Amino acid sequence: MKRLLALLVVISLSGCSELLFYPERGLPLTPDKAHLAWRDVTLTAADGTRLNAWFLPAKPGVPVKGTVLHLHGNGGNMAWHLAGSWWLPEQGYQVLLVDYRGYGRSEGEPSLPAIYQDIDAAFDWLNTAPDVQGKPLVVLGQSIGGALAVHYLSEHPQQRARVKALVLDGVPASYREVARYTLGTSWLTWAFKRPLSWVIPDGDSAINGMPQLEGTPMLLFQSLDDTQVPLHNGISLYKAAPPPRVLQLTRGPHVQTFGDPTWREVMVRYLDDPQHFNGLRRLGEIPNYPDPQTGKAAPSSQP
Repeated sequence: MKRLLALLVVISLSGCSELLFYPERGLPLTPDKAHLAWRDVTLTAADGTRLNAWFLPAKPGVPVKGTVLHLHGNGGNMAWHLAGSWWLPEQGYQVLLVDYRGYGRSEGEPSLPAIYQDIDAAFDWLNTAPDVQGKPLVVLGQSIGGALAVHYLSEHPQQRARVKALVLDGVPASYREVARYTLGTSWLTWAFKRPLSWVIPDGDSAINGMPQLEGTPMLLFQSLDDTQVPLHNGISLYKAAPPPRVLQLTRGPHVQTFGDPTWREVMVRYLDDPQHFNGLRRLGEIPNYPDPQTGKAAPSSQP
């Protein structure tokens, strides 16, 4: 989650949820730069806020397996997060990638709980778009986008019933726990990590919504190398998730999961059978990161 706890002292004094979000206006690129077919979509939230989204159809000639609603992390805008889903159309999955209010070309300013209206608007579009009807729906939430997805689905059982699977990538279980972890990484704030963390609002944290997601298959990606959402946070989220759920340990930086074809393959295989596919279970199959010889990600073994 990009700069999740930057300006932590300000957050602790103000309690403003707006400071969880780091949007960038405008779009530095569009999907045609990645040679993808796409179209602009305009969504309207319940309060009238107009939101920008991209719809990426499945690659021509590839049978459509379903539609993925991609909820991105808290920094930049959807152009920055296209790497999380650009590869799905080639695998037969259409994608709706949404910019929350205040991001990219979307109107408004991001804050809780208003931002849940944006997810609601995305579901409204998915409920009526002709391209989507009769096809499985998958939600992909990366970083804070995953936390938003869990909280939203926990409070909207009718929308949750439509979801074939929920894929979470580098998602914080608890905003408060991540605050403590971040404060503990600096000698300047280590002594204050516990008292300061208590002023971080935690009611919307993903771990609190997990018990309500019973019956929703989940795949949780958690990197051993994540310096923003640490391993113990991801394991806590996994433990709170009702079955059926799969924890897939990975290597590499925060939410850079799908830059590695191994994890793209794992997600596709999981979506083929969310009830039974268990991912890569042996750590020996997980590539080291970084490669000690080159300093780059090691070549991936295929599952």
